[in-house]
Amino acid sequence: MNDHDRNDRDSLLAAAVALRAEGRREEARQRLLALCAAFPDDAAVAYQTAWAHDVLGLEAEAVPFYERALAGAGLTEEDRRGALLGLGSTYRVLGQYEKAVRTLREGVGQFPGDGALRTFLAMALFNTGAHHEAMRLLLELLASGSTDPSVREYHEAIAHYAQDLHATV
Repeated sequence: MNDHDRNDRDSLLAAAVALRAEGRREEARQRLLALCAAFPDDAAVAYQTAWAHDVLGLEAEAVPFYERALAGAGLTEEDRRGALLGLGSTYRVLGQYEKAVRTLREGVGQFPGDGALRTFLAMALFNTGAHHEAMRLLLELLASGSTDPSVREYHEAIAHYAQDLHATV
């Protein structure tokens, strides 16, 4: 891609993202679809197109764009995190729980400190019947991140029980 094409792509992408942020979601989606056609190997364009579909409730249509974004190169770290979260969450909404767990585990592996990825993983684990692991993840998040004074008071106990919900001592 030459500099002129890159500048056009950047300005068109920024305009489409701005439309989505302004609530002009369908217009943003249409522009992003056109950008995807013009730049089919562009991971950032694919990610933004996936997101545009997701916010319109078009989850099934978002999946191939998320997959294309994650298969490609050039996503920023934040966009990669967002694409893993978006795809995992979308799989879960579509009832594809095993794919959701795999995708969200990949996300947690790459971004272990991200509470949103761990929360969505817990939900997907719950959907697969892995209730103990789901509860453990949520209790760990609660113990490490709650600002509620009463939860902070029991921080150590919650962290302990997160590791073994069957513990009695």
